[in-house]
Amino acid sequence: MTCRYSIGWRCRTLAAEQSPGTQPELSHIDAQGRARMVDVGDKEITERRAVAEGRVLMQPETLELIRDSALRKGDVLTTAEIAGVMAAKRTHELIPLCHPLMLNRVLVELSLVDDPPSVAIRAEVRCSGKTGVEMEALTAVSVAGLTVYDMAKAVDRGMRIDAIRLREKDGGRSGPVRLD
Repeated sequence: MTCRYSIGWRCRTLAAEQSPGTQPELSHIDAQGRARMVDVGDKEITERRAVAEGRVLMQPETLELIRDSALRKGDVLTTAEIAGVMAAKRTHELIPLCHPLMLNRVLVELSLVDDPPSVAIRAEVRCSGKTGVEMEALTAVSVAGLTVYDMAKAVDRGMRIDAIRLREKDGGRSGPVRLD
């Protein structure tokens, strides 16, 4: 089989392997295995909410520099919170096939954790819409973590962005989801 794009071949292979009734269909793949944006036109507008979390692990000395606002690049926590909000608002520009959404709220909170030394990141995103805001919350956490890394990398190249995941979601057909 000759494929124009390797991702296209992979998508077509996945679609071809699905047997009716055995696996749920991938919503972003059409019958020919091509990527497509999901049509949400028939869905009802509901209140949507998602919470994501993650962390940036670091040396204890790096954590103290952040705590004391002693890094050259400035206030790490405030800068990362703003970056997370901005990222959530631009998720549709970063992730193919995501719908642009009119967000009602984006709250990004960072906190310092002593054991293990890290910056904990939590993002909550809300909208009234036809599709969920999970990707916006996950993007907010990811970019906030990248911002922490960028601002502290001069003193700690061994930092690790870790454990980014969805914690909660509400709204839509699938109802509430709570993940531990």
